[in-house]
Amino acid sequence: MNESKSQAKILRAMSQDGSARIFVINSTAIVNEAIGYHKTTPTASAALGRVLTAASLMGVQLKEKGNVLTLSFRGDGPAGVILATADYYGNVKGYIQNPDVDVPRKSNGKLNVSGAVGRGYMTVTKDLGMREPYVSQSPIVSGEIAEDVTSYYATSEQTPTLCALGVLIGTDYTCLGAGGVLIQLLPFADEGTVDLIERNAQFLASLSGLFAQGKSNEEILATAFQDIPYDLFDEIEVDYICDCSAERTGRALVTLGREEVADILAERGTVEICCHFCDKKYVFTQKECDALFAEAERAAREAAAGDEEAAP
Repeated sequence: MNESKSQAKILRAMSQDGSARIFVINSTAIVNEAIGYHKTTPTASAALGRVLTAASLMGVQLKEKGNVLTLSFRGDGPAGVILATADYYGNVKGYIQNPDVDVPRKSNGKLNVSGAVGRGYMTVTKDLGMREPYVSQSPIVSGEIAEDVTSYYATSEQTPTLCALGVLIGTDYTCLGAGGVLIQLLPFADEGTVDLIERNAQFLASLSGLFAQGKSNEEILATAFQDIPYDLFDEIEVDYICDCSAERTGRALVTLGREEVADILAERGTVEICCHFCDKKYVFTQKECDALFAEAERAAREAAAGDEEAAP
């Protein structure tokens, strides 16, 4: 675990003509936090880092505090499931099913993220405080993550979007530079501004290298919006934050069922559950497990009684 707090930041701005809005994140610290938790190989670090970066950029667009967005990739590649959850502020947490994934590099020497991800589906789940979450699924078009996010916005939200993501991993397995740019066209966008955005996209091809060189979010913004007048909104700090707790983990334990928990207790004496996001371990004794099931059964009885009273 990396004990130092992340100093990742998201910059938000809009073109002065109202044609496009842009989000820029330097996620280097977040990716290093994730590497510290999950002990990932370089390929896994790049894949998970891109998903974390994309989720943060998508999460910061949520409308209300308390809203949560989950971005997941379920491809047929050796990486398995890659998932990241972001809140309204852009804070994220995530995991990769196979942190040891190792596939041959591409012919150009770059890490083969698409080969690790494979083909399958990308899912965006938004918990907006409603009875049911909003769930949208789209095919993984490349496995490079940025192109998949671009495709999702075009097909599922009908929002023309440019997404650029980059994660540079050093020989010591740490992240040297990581970040992302998300540009979205607004209704009635000026064609001239659109042309300039498309022209400038080529300068974002080595985004991770720019962050590794120490370029600031505003310098990246100026590159993406070269020759486009814009107004800065704000720049906010974001972090890798896991909100797991003994209470939440206890609720998850109950879903295993009394019989399975009893079998584990009989074999090991305690039940240990490890958080997927931060690797924190929670240990429950026989007495604590009994109390959790008793509380769950009491809550179920009260809910059933409430339903009977509400029935006509």
